[in-house]
Amino acid sequence: MSTVSYYSAKGLKKLKKELNYLKDIERPRASQAIAEARDKGDLSENAEYDAAKEAQGLLELKIAKMEETLSKARVVDESQLDTSKILVHSKVKIKNTSNDVVMNYKLVAESEADLKAGKISVNSPIGRGLLGKKVGEFAQVTVPNGEIRFEILGIDR
Repeated sequence: MSTVSYYSAKGLKKLKKELNYLKDIERPRASQAIAEARDKGDLSENAEYDAAKEAQGLLELKIAKMEETLSKARVVDESQLDTSKILVHSKVKIKNTSNDVVMNYKLVAESEADLKAGKISVNSPIGRGLLGKKVGEFAQVTVPNGEIRFEILGIDR
């Protein structure tokens, strides 16, 4: 069961652009590769043909997944976000209570996540642990290395 994903207008535009690239550029390339491999003779012993067909299948699966994601995507008007608690597209300032390291993140849809840019997925362990929390509260987050406790220092749009 898939749920609704919330995107910034820029993030949704990027996703649509990537889907169009796959459909308009990569799909014809995959078909061309199959046609070229087919022309090389006996299909029962043609590894190149099998590889081209498999690549096309993977491409079609990726396209189908992106289309499903887009069908359930909604744009968030960040100017209307409630800053009293952490939501999708909230900018948060948190402190790891075990080492006092302060971090700033923006919670985004999974496809927009970019840790180097300070954007973490709401589906990540930290993202899920922070959702719904308010300034001054603590979030106990289970990560692969154990548990981390974060103090919520600030919420912004």
